Amino acid sequence: MAKLTEKQKKFADYYIELGNATQAAINAGYAKRSAQQIGAENLLKPVIKTYIDERLAQLASERIMGAQEAVELLSSIARAEITEVVVVSTPLGSEVVDKPPDIKTRITAIREILKRYPDNDKMLLQQIRKITADADVSEIKAKILTDTANKLEGNAKNNNLLRALIDVPIIDVSEGNADD
Repeated sequence: MAKLTEKQKKFADYYIELGNATQAAINAGYAKRSAQQIGAENLLKPVIKTYIDERLAQLASERIMGAQEAVELLSSIARAEITEVVVVSTPLGSEVVDKPPDIKTRITAIREILKRYPDNDKMLLQQIRKITADADVSEIKAKILTDTANKLEGNAKNNNLLRALIDVPIIDVSEGNADD
C-alpha cells in the first residue's frame, strides 16, 4: 500500500481533530483557494481513508477502559485505596474532605471482581456446600448416637463407650469428678 506524504498525514490528523476537510487542508498547508476540492479528494483516497480509520480506531481504544484497567480500578475501590471528594457540613459551615468508599461500595466492587472469575465462585460454593453437608452429617450422627444411648438399658451417663462417642465428659459418679 502506498505511504502517506507528510502533507497528507497532516491533513488526515487535522481532519480527525477538526472534522472539517477544508479547514484540515488549509491547516496542512494546501492553498486556501483549492482547499475545499483537495480536502474532498483526500477523503476519497484509499491510503488516507485507511489511515484515518486506523487512527480513529486507535484513539477510540485508548479512551475505552480495558478489562485489566477496570479490574484494577475495582480492586482500588475494594481496598479503599482511592477516595472521593465530598462536602460535609460542620458547625462552622461546610468542609471539603476526601472520603474512602463505604463498606457497601467496597462489597459491590468485590462482587464485580468475582464475577470476572467464575471458577472462584463455583469453587467457593462447592466448599460451602461441603462444609454444610459435613455439619449436617455430624448432627445426624450425634442425634443417632444420643437416641441409641437413651434406648439402651441404663442411659448414656452410665455407658462409658456411648459417652465417648457423643463427646459427653466422663463423670466418675463415685467421686463426682470429670475425667479429662
